[in-house]
Amino acid sequence: MFDPTSLDFSMLSMDTMDTPSVSERVALRKAVGITKGPGEANHEYTFVSRDDEQVLKNGEYVYYELADPEQRARSGDLPLRRVLGRVIKRVPLQLYPDTFLGEPEIPPAQVAAMVGYDAHTNELFELHVAIMGYYDRATGSFINPWIPPQSGKQIFLADDEMLAQILSRKQHGQPGSATIGSLLTRVPDAVPIVLSVKDVVSTHLAIIASTGAGKSYLASVVIEELMKPQNKACVLIVDPHGEYGTLDQLANDEHFSAESEGRGRGYRAQVQIYKPDQVKVRISTLNIGDMRQLLPEMTEKQQYLLSQALRKVRDAKRSTPWGVADLKAAIKSVARQKGDDDSDGADDSSTVHALTWRIEQRFENSFTFDDTQHLDLSEIFHPGQCTVLQLNEIDERDQQVIVATLLRRLNKARMDTERGKVHSGESYLPYPVFVLLEEAHHFAPGGTEVVSTGILKQVLAEGRKFGIGMGLISQRPGKLDADVLSQCQTQCIMRIVNEIDQKSVAAAIEGVGRDLLGNLPALSKGQVIVAGAAVNTPVICRVRTRHTPHGGESKDAPDMWQQYFNQDSEESRKRIEAPLNGNRGFNLMR
Repeated sequence: MFDPTSLDFSMLSMDTMDTPSVSERVALRKAVGITKGPGEANHEYTFVSRDDEQVLKNGEYVYYELADPEQRARSGDLPLRRVLGRVIKRVPLQLYPDTFLGEPEIPPAQVAAMVGYDAHTNELFELHVAIMGYYDRATGSFINPWIPPQSGKQIFLADDEMLAQILSRKQHGQPGSATIGSLLTRVPDAVPIVLSVKDVVSTHLAIIASTGAGKSYLASVVIEELMKPQNKACVLIVDPHGEYGTLDQLANDEHFSAESEGRGRGYRAQVQIYKPDQVKVRISTLNIGDMRQLLPEMTEKQQYLLSQALRKVRDAKRSTPWGVADLKAAIKSVARQKGDDDSDGADDSSTVHALTWRIEQRFENSFTFDDTQHLDLSEIFHPGQCTVLQLNEIDERDQQVIVATLLRRLNKARMDTERGKVHSGESYLPYPVFVLLEEAHHFAPGGTEVVSTGILKQVLAEGRKFGIGMGLISQRPGKLDADVLSQCQTQCIMRIVNEIDQKSVAAAIEGVGRDLLGNLPALSKGQVIVAGAAVNTPVICRVRTRHTPHGGESKDAPDMWQQYFNQDSEESRKRIEAPLNGNRGFNLMR
């Protein structure tokens, strides 16, 4: 019986085929297989290949050529479109016979040589391809032709130059570009993966990964790109764990500086790091929701008095800052007025005393909440400056209030500036900003509301109109509010093993195929699926090496234990523990 897979097509000469054009001859040298037929879904097809060079990995890009009837109608010739696709499955059709594999000590190739079996002409694979479409430069997107290639059509491996031109919206080094790495299926740096910074800022960014997958490292790479001369971005990082302190070396790195051009000044990135004790929130910026967060378990009567007092002190002070003493006085005033108005003559003195005592205890000894000091927007937001707020020594509830008040102030400043309501002063912020929020699930947890959830949702929904971009980082997408995650239109997804987190990502994120999401548990550290508005199509990327040191590494416990016993450490401990007065102990009873 005739076996079509036994044919050796390498024996066919070019004379037996149609005479190709010059461009087709170039393409023929890159052919990697022949179309077999349609695939399992409407947008898939299969092709057969020997894959002698082992280049057709899962996730690799191939294409077939399709005539462009529109161009033919206009010009009379027949130009070809390259319809790109991504390999999603690799199935062996014909491999070594099982009998060749029965002796572990004898290589199958040696057995094959003994019996005259040619593995080169007999091993075949069936590759399943998801059709992406041909790239239309006018729209900057892929257009699906809605028809698979005909059986027998040649399939070509997409070259590096082609992929570099069409996978990313921007080219490396262009204004508004952020090169975060290179295509995983090619050699390092062969096909740069470049984000469009405009789309990142206007449609928001999500970086999702399990612990240890490299999310903070990737976030730092993104920040480095934003601070390069082609962007000169205005960036704020909310850093709950103190992992981004090493970014202060940006200012001394040549990657983040440029000589002046013409009459303009030269550029050098600036970094401002606020330690936990330098992060201040002015008490007059707190609202009743913040107060409930900071003073939990208030009675209904206490909440009523506090809300009325806040309204009263704001009306009295207008835009002038006020503090704890003003709030306490307002509470007492509200209580007196309430007592005068109540017909039953209820005595609220105990409630007033309890409430003012709680306020004193909460605020008067706090290094975060202050009567006069707070973070000046014009100091923390400036083009060409990266500001890091280190919150690692601050309670999580206080962190949520800090983020809530800061986002409210930022949102109002950008709205008022864009609408022409302010032209100077503290609320004047005449440039877009990008805010990176680590541990985002703490600030917008799923299934419950915290004080920062509402304003975060508002900024994500409306911020693009006023130039506020958000970057959310989380290791537990299953614990992050689904609406918040779905607002991020550029996604960087790294290794995720937890099944609940995988389902949360699949439900909240559009535009990432199931074949790519199926790779999440298999991704190695530093590998990321990039999808959404900032790239033309989902890609698997190898994250580039940072220019600055990484500050988010885990502690090496065995190494630190070993260091405890080295000579220098022991001598240092002996000096510290040496008794006073020579070798005599210090007698506390004398």
